[in-house]
Parts: sequence; C-alpha cells; structure tokens
Amino acid sequence: MHHTSQVPLGSWSAAGGSIAIDSTSVLEAVSDLDSPLMIVNTVQGLGLARGGDAQFGSNASNPQSYPILGIVPPVRMEMLGDATFRQDHGLRFNYVSGAMAAGIGSAEIAEEMSRHGMLGIFGSAGLGLARVEEAIDRLIPASRQTVGASDHHSTGTTQRVGFNLIHSPNDQGLERAVVDLYLRRAVRLVEASAFLDLTPHVVRYRLHGIHRRPDGTIHTPNRIIAKVSRIEVGSKFFAPAPARILSQLVERGELTAEQALLAESVPVAQDMTAEADSGGHTDNRPALTLLPTILALRDRAAATYRFSQPLRVGAAGGIATPASAAAAFAMGAAYILVGSVQQACVESGTCDSVRQMLAEAEQADVTMCPCADMFEMGVKVQVLKRGTMFPMRAAKLYEVYRVFKGINEIPAGEREWLEKNLFRITLEEVWRQTVDYFSTRDPAQIEKGERDPKHQMALIFRWYLGQSSRWANSGEPSRKLDYQIWCGPAMGAFNEWTRGTFLAKPANRKVATVACNLLYGAAVMQRLTMLRTQGFGVPPEAARVEPQSPEVLRSRFGF
Repeated sequence: MHHTSQVPLGSWSAAGGSIAIDSTSVLEAVSDLDSPLMIVNTVQGLGLARGGDAQFGSNASNPQSYPILGIVPPVRMEMLGDATFRQDHGLRFNYVSGAMAAGIGSAEIAEEMSRHGMLGIFGSAGLGLARVEEAIDRLIPASRQTVGASDHHSTGTTQRVGFNLIHSPNDQGLERAVVDLYLRRAVRLVEASAFLDLTPHVVRYRLHGIHRRPDGTIHTPNRIIAKVSRIEVGSKFFAPAPARILSQLVERGELTAEQALLAESVPVAQDMTAEADSGGHTDNRPALTLLPTILALRDRAAATYRFSQPLRVGAAGGIATPASAAAAFAMGAAYILVGSVQQACVESGTCDSVRQMLAEAEQADVTMCPCADMFEMGVKVQVLKRGTMFPMRAAKLYEVYRVFKGINEIPAGEREWLEKNLFRITLEEVWRQTVDYFSTRDPAQIEKGERDPKHQMALIFRWYLGQSSRWANSGEPSRKLDYQIWCGPAMGAFNEWTRGTFLAKPANRKVATVACNLLYGAAVMQRLTMLRTQGFGVPPEAARVEPQSPEVLRSRFGF
C-alpha cells in the first residue's frame, strides 16, 4: 500500500476511530458493512480509517489528521440488486432459490427462503399434480402467515414463494393441467423454464385476472420469472403476448376481448433470469457474455414497448462464491438465482448420498447427456459424472435410439446387455410399466407407441432416464451407479471456496446459511473492488472472504 500524490478529498482525525493497514485488519474493516471507510495516507502507507472525525474540502492544516484520498461507503446485503424487485416480491434480499425439478427445489427450501426474506421456487417439473398441490397447500398459507404487517420488509400480501412451470412440448396437456392448478389455487408467481417458444398456457397464466384499476393503471395479479439462455426466446417474454395467442384465448373464452386489449400493454414476463452454464437444462452459455446480452435485450424491449412495469434481469448459472455473486450484481443483475449449490443443502429434496457426492465434486466433474423429457429431440442436460455411470449409459441409449427403428431391430447381444445392466428387467416389462404410467396421464403416448415402433422405443428408453433421477432423489442404494444428478460447474467452485471450513460438511449446508454467506461475501467483495479502483492495493490474503457461522450471521445481521 503505497503513498500517493493524489489531491486529498479532506482530512480525518482519529477521535476514537482506528486505522487498518495490515491485511487482517483491512479485511475486518471492509467486512464491517455498515461503516463508511476513508482511505487515508499515513507514514506506513495507505490505510483504512473507521470512525473518527472526517472533514471534506477543508484546507485546514492539522498535524493530528490524515489526508483522505478515497471513500468506501457502506454496502448492505439488503441493498444488492434492484430495489423494485424486492418491493414487488416482498423480499429483504434479492436472492432466489431456483426451481430444481422433481421436488429437489423442495417445500423446505422454499419455506426457509421465505422465512429469511428471500424467494424460493418449488421444483414442480416432473411431479404429479397431486404432489404439486400438496406443496401449494403447505407453502402458500405459510407464505401468507410469514409475510404480513409484522415484517417491515414485505408488501403485506405478496407470496414469497413461486412454483415452476416447465415447457412440455411433448405433453401440452400436462402444461395446461399445471396452469389450471395454479390458477385454481391462486399461485401468483411461476418460474417459466425450458421454453422454446411461448405457449397459450403460459400466456393464459400471466394474463388471468388482468384488469384496469380505478386509477387507470393495469394490474396483472400473476407474475412470471422467465428463465432463458437464448435471446430469441427472451425477446418473446419481454414483449406483449402475440396476437395469435390472444385470439385463441378469446375464442376459447379464457380471456375477454377487453383483457386481450389490456394485454398489449404488458410484457409476458417482467422478470427474466439469464441462465448461464448450469445444472439440468442449459445451453452452457458463459455468464460474462450472456448477462450483458440479456440486459441489452431488456433495454431494447423497454425502449420499444415503453411498459409501465420495469423490466428486470437476474443472473443464474455458476453463482456459487462471493466473487461470482458480486460479479453478477456488479454487471447489473437485479437478483441472483442459485440452483446447484442449493441442491447440496440439507433441505433439498434429494438424499444424503447425493449430497455427499455433490460435496466431493470439482468443476470438471460435470457433463452433458440426453434428457428424459425431450429425448427424441436430442436435447441434453448437464449432470454430475463423478461417482455415477449414468451419463455414459444415457448416451448409449440415445445412440441405440438413433441407429435402430424399434426395439425388435436391436441385436440380441446389445439388447441383452441393456436389459442386464441398465433396465434389470426385460424391455417388454418396461413397456408394460410404461403403459400403466401413461394410461391415465397421457393415453395418446401409448396409442402412438403401438403404431410407431420408434416412438415405443423412445418411451421405453425414457423409462430409464426418468427412473434414474428418482433413484437419486430417494437414495436407492442398488442403483447408485445409475443416479442422474443435475449439476453445473458451480458445485465445484462452491466446494473449493468452502474447503477446510464448516461448510465443507454436507450436514452443515443449510440453505439460509449458504445464501446469507453468498450475499455477505458479495457485499464485502464490492467494498474490496471500490478499494482497488481508488488505488488501494488489496493484499490477496485480505481478499478471501471465509464463510461465517450461523451464530455470527445471526448476531451481526439478525439472520
């Protein structure tokens, strides 16, 4: 920390304050988030002054004072991100726990997020309607009880929980049924994910109950957070609903002509998550290029449509450390959304065996492989490859599907290998179970499979892909090598950051503790960045923000 010839901004005198010069005291000063800091010039070099008496613009010469060369203001965790996002969703912090499918984004996670002033999304994708409704029964009454007049961070009526709405191109009946459920149960927020295009169902959800208030403003009771990684998809969510879909909804009586007219003045989604390289469905986009691209899309949409509602962009994918969280906010993210890391926490809807596997993962221990819901389209998801054979086995199934026209064409030796190692039952038995599954859920799939051997083969292979995630979530010990664990490289980064700390143990990974540490660390990182930009050389040992214990978080931040 060197002397400088910079013109002083003022002078600082101790008067009970203190100056930090060594790396330990510098980090301690920066970590005191509520205290403004002065960069002062001392005989030992630049230091950080806390407390004391600061005077700006004074030319008075005081031998007991130090020249002020820079200022670092307070950076509170509550102030990270877009203030309107907090206000609209009734939050204390701009932090969202993503909708990890099959209930991995569990009701327990959503409850903990809500309790601590954050937003939790229940992972509805892949679950039956009865299971989703159970989560609604549990979460929405709870959110209404915890978000009220006693919580000064809330709006009083906002549900601090959301539910996933995943695009189901091969099962539009299911997508419609989920929307019907959400509308019937007054679910006010959904995370729309994996959409390739807008559907009448997601538009119907957004516009249900749209009306003009007495003051002339347009009110949309239902909110959508769209999760996208492609600009062509994002542009549709940051625009009014297409006329063709509005016409369909009016014709069906699901929207009035007046509501369709109002719909021309609101975006399909007000909030959009730029999903970079993540677990599950992902395009593996780098966050450093994707987030600015989606922010630019936001600005173009705002200029084009001039919505009265502000458009906001959050960041997801790879957020697992204080540095990545701080980077997202510094780049302009309205909020951060965390997935893979939350899956490794004790409240997630997976098993302890999977949590241990995740705790041992490094950044290179993930790979892409065929997914169950869009298998025939060749769509892939990102999964953990360390400790499981699933990625290779899933790839093998897709290769067989690509080469042959039906299960009867598969060579006897290859078929025997599949039945012995992957299915552990005959393909005929798999088909019988598949028929039982779809007979009430979607009989058209069975009818098509009986007509089309290729489709029958796809349904049989999807049995394995679907079961593999269930085996992982339930912790089926005999199927550990077949576990499908959705995971992004963020998991490895989190493990590296927490190595040697209390958060290295899976049993200590609680979602609220992890979330608060990421926000706290991001705030500290922002203060360190302010120091660097004002010529203060931050020692490397002062730049590592260690995870804080739950007791420290509770005493310092009331968390």
